[in-house]
Amino acid sequence: MIVLGIDPGYALMGWGVVEAQGSKMRLLGCGCVETKAGVPMPDRLRTLQLGIRDLISIYKPDDIAFEELFFARNVTTALMVGAARGAAIISAAEHTSNLYEYTPMQIKQAVTGYGRADKKQVQQMVKLLLHMDDIIKPDDAADAVACAITHCQCGFAKEQFRMK
Repeated sequence: MIVLGIDPGYALMGWGVVEAQGSKMRLLGCGCVETKAGVPMPDRLRTLQLGIRDLISIYKPDDIAFEELFFARNVTTALMVGAARGAAIISAAEHTSNLYEYTPMQIKQAVTGYGRADKKQVQQMVKLLLHMDDIIKPDDAADAVACAITHCQCGFAKEQFRMK
């Protein structure tokens, strides 16, 4: 099974592709789709949409997993990231209906065993689980890979995380 994990963002949208065969996982690729400040919003959203569409075309994922948004304070940022997430969901839905979402706490729990783990702990566990020499940079890409790993570890329970 090939899983594309997406960490929604407006300036940087993290992505990671993990292939799982039984309990073995390997990283196929990761990075960020980037948009530049000062570019009109519709153009930035189109860049994100096309970037995700290109990744889907390259990796042909079976399932696509998104990190759910969590914002405590900044409403403006939440709206922009929500729009970016929507652009990515549109691209994903054009490819498959196998769309899933996980909260940051669920991802931390799945990857580290502790739902309140910090970013460094998550990055170290991603490195260990995928038998890598270095942690993934930037953080957005590492978060997307962690999301993909979470989905790979769900097995038959994944249906409870399907987007509704």
